[in-house]
Amino acid sequence: MGELKKLVEEGKIKYIGLSEASGSTIRRAAHAVHPITAVQLEWSLWTRDVEEQIIPTCRELGIGIVSYIPLGSGFLSSGAKMVENLTKEDARLQLFPRFQAANLEHNKHIFERITNIAAKKGCTPAQLALALVHHQGDDVCPIPGTTKIDNLTQNIGALSVKLTPHDMSELESIASEDSEKGDRYVAEIATWKTLDTPPLSSWKLES
Repeated sequence: MGELKKLVEEGKIKYIGLSEASGSTIRRAAHAVHPITAVQLEWSLWTRDVEEQIIPTCRELGIGIVSYIPLGSGFLSSGAKMVENLTKEDARLQLFPRFQAANLEHNKHIFERITNIAAKKGCTPAQLALALVHHQGDDVCPIPGTTKIDNLTQNIGALSVKLTPHDMSELESIASEDSEKGDRYVAEIATWKTLDTPPLSSWKLES
């Protein structure tokens, strides 16, 4: 962070952002070193753990929120059937427990409920999932990945989906009631839960 601050002061970069940072790391970076413009984190209908610590910290400090994988790596747009088209080498099958057969049978019910609500709203499940993230506040920017023009057009259409407080409550209840099975990643992949930066006072310089 100290080096990034120097780059800002030298005019080489304008802003500083963090990804998968814990609340403690964000707070120490933003207060002790340099203001943070945005924090990138995974936030979607079936990834809500950031709401307990990270989201409140960002909002307290006035930091923008960039939500990546808002479509659950494709699950919230296509459901369990997408797994049928994945190769054995696909990272989602290797690294994402939620896509493993043992968890799919349960998780597919989440998509079924999303599909039913989307039908009532006259939109696709993907648009509904994106709209939920977009409706979290003006400080939130979801960044769905896409390689197809049709999907890009569909994603843009999510901006036209209007959710009422009842819609929001119904969607959020899906996560709390059905609760997806399987962690985001396998244990070997570090996230904000395991990447908390140790306090500077604990650092030891090697001679």
